[in-house]
Amino acid sequence: MKKFLNAVIVLIAFHSNYIISQDNDVEEIIVTSSILSVTEVLNPIYVIDGDDFLDGATSSLGEAIDSYLGVSIADYGAAVGQPIIRGMSGPRVKILKNGMVNRDVSGLGVDHLNDVDLNDIEQVEIVMGPSSLLYANGTIGGIINIVDDCISALNYELPELKVGYETQSVNDGSAESFNFKNNIGGFNVNFGYKNIDFDNYEVPHGAVLHEEEHHDDHDEHDEHEDEHHDEDMGFINNSDYAVEATKFGISKVADWGYIGFSIDNLESVYGIPFHGDEHGDEHGDEHGDDDHEDEEGHDEHGEERIFSTTDSESFTIKGSYNVNGSLVNKVDFTYRSSDYTLIEAHEEEEGHEDHGDEEEHAPTTFANEAVEYGAIFDISNENSDQKIVINIVDEDNSIVGEEAFMNPANNEEFTIGYYISKDLDLFNVDLGMRVDQIDRSGSVTDEDHGDIDSYNIDDTTNSFAVSIGRNLNDNLDISLGYASVERLPSVIELFMNGPHLATGRFEVGDPTLQSETSNNFDITLNYEKDDFYAYASFYVTDVDNYIALIDEEDDHDDHEDEHHEDEDHEDEHHDEDEHGDDHDDHGHGNLIHANYMQEDAEFDGYEFEIGRTFDLGMGELKASFGRDVVNAEFSDGHFVPRINPARNIYSLSYKQNDVVFKLNFKDVDKQSDIGEGETITKGYRMLDTRITKTFNLRDNNELRVSIFGNNLLDEVARNHSSFVKNEVPLPGKNIGVKFNLTF
Repeated sequence: MKKFLNAVIVLIAFHSNYIISQDNDVEEIIVTSSILSVTEVLNPIYVIDGDDFLDGATSSLGEAIDSYLGVSIADYGAAVGQPIIRGMSGPRVKILKNGMVNRDVSGLGVDHLNDVDLNDIEQVEIVMGPSSLLYANGTIGGIINIVDDCISALNYELPELKVGYETQSVNDGSAESFNFKNNIGGFNVNFGYKNIDFDNYEVPHGAVLHEEEHHDDHDEHDEHEDEHHDEDMGFINNSDYAVEATKFGISKVADWGYIGFSIDNLESVYGIPFHGDEHGDEHGDEHGDDDHEDEEGHDEHGEERIFSTTDSESFTIKGSYNVNGSLVNKVDFTYRSSDYTLIEAHEEEEGHEDHGDEEEHAPTTFANEAVEYGAIFDISNENSDQKIVINIVDEDNSIVGEEAFMNPANNEEFTIGYYISKDLDLFNVDLGMRVDQIDRSGSVTDEDHGDIDSYNIDDTTNSFAVSIGRNLNDNLDISLGYASVERLPSVIELFMNGPHLATGRFEVGDPTLQSETSNNFDITLNYEKDDFYAYASFYVTDVDNYIALIDEEDDHDDHEDEHHEDEDHEDEHHDEDEHGDDHDDHGHGNLIHANYMQEDAEFDGYEFEIGRTFDLGMGELKASFGRDVVNAEFSDGHFVPRINPARNIYSLSYKQNDVVFKLNFKDVDKQSDIGEGETITKGYRMLDTRITKTFNLRDNNELRVSIFGNNLLDEVARNHSSFVKNEVPLPGKNIGVKFNLTF
């Protein structure tokens, strides 16, 4: 309640205003995440209509946007898909909900899902390049904003009830949704519910590699896949997930503006398809060969189920007050309090009573509590649009349990920014500046001696961006962008020190890491004439002190000798009947030792697309071809790890009245530009399609039916950006149907 009162008093906001953008599929669409109210978006941006999510297969956020140029995914099974923008991922890409950073624990592990509810959303906005700094600090890669109208700034004109149902073949799963909107007594009321229940997903023939194949590298890996192509189709164990999400919002709209609040809750249970083995080869020996010799598909953990449960709650106040003063026109304000918990646990199946001490598999709890609030002051005049932004964040991270690889940490942020957009005679200029005062505190426990060293990183980051756009003629326009963005290391990069089984590594952070400084240059060309269009964007991003997780070059045995000088530990280990609480005494098992390290890096690449629209009878046919490429190297000439390969994307769509047909073919290149410890990843081709038919029923009721097919070629596909590409391939052929009934 105290936090709530503070929010009301201070009138905080990080709410987004409205601008109009051009989209290749939609002539005009509202973009809500932009701070500036301008008539054109000068930097690359995608605006994905909510119907694309309504009609397509339910999936993770990353999967849903993976076919857009410049955007890819770092997947970890069906439930987890963290987005990548132009080769940048993790803390360099921020996920927003209605203009505010989504503060879950996805940044604490690649096996943690993004806490986003894609049910009944208005649109998804992807901002790349310089303009992304307008939304959050450290956005070197960009931002992805999820927009809904749970707190509506406009009065609902008519009551609306939507009921949806979906089924998928690849996971024998289903999903149900319910959404209600109405204006009751002058208040806009919004309620949404969605339930998802998906089983383990199937994979194509040859997708599951044998244990010995994991150690093969480069082109040998491809040969092994061909040799086992005739294997029977299987599935990925522990790739199931279930989600239950609810949201409720109320708003009041008047001449003075609007105000409202929302309550969001999302609970999930999802399996973790792969975990590294902290205990080494002795782990399997301890169980004995007799225990598992007949168990098909046995992995490092046998038949045990490894899964996560999440529970997130957020409370948001959002509004706008029309001041109409001589200096300030209006004030937008937002307050959000969020509480997120993820529990990772092991569940022993029957026949595994001898797996070890029960406490060995005690659950690990990841928690994040955050409060965020701010204000946007509109000081625009007849000559320019101008905004002053204030934002405040207080965030607590904690990890408790067996895999508590980081001590509790706190993050505090204070932001002030100034933004202006002005039309000159020949150019349109957007300029933005922000200053972030950031205080991150945490500690590191010495692995060998148990000593705790505390740290307080208190620093100021400065970011600047400018975009200049011009219409060269009636058909061609160009924009140039430059951004200098500073990013303070995340709490994981600073204070991580322990076994991270999701990556199969013993990860070590460094509290002395310096801030990253990114200098981004971007040029974008748009051409449109009659029914033909072309788009091209070229960029170069130089990052000083780029932070990356780098595997040590020595082999595993050398790691143990290097970090554990007392050879008696290893002898003692072989004499032990159990390895439960004493595992720290004898090394890191099969885990790769990896350190968060800094080195200058350069990212460069491009995206381009050409397309044409044809009138066919009563409908419209659109064909397009696009390609995206990203290259990333350290200053010493080595490649940055886990960079997505080049892709060609072919699209075909047909619209006729109430029928929409879409066909998408993605041709992904082989990735041979590999970083330390990586292997070459084979290319693949992915064919997806969807047809949607809308039936108009009596009394303005509407039935929307979508039939979709993903990976129709049943291609064996591995995502190079994934830590677990060998163990967790992408799903096989998936056929599904969705029904959405609107009253």
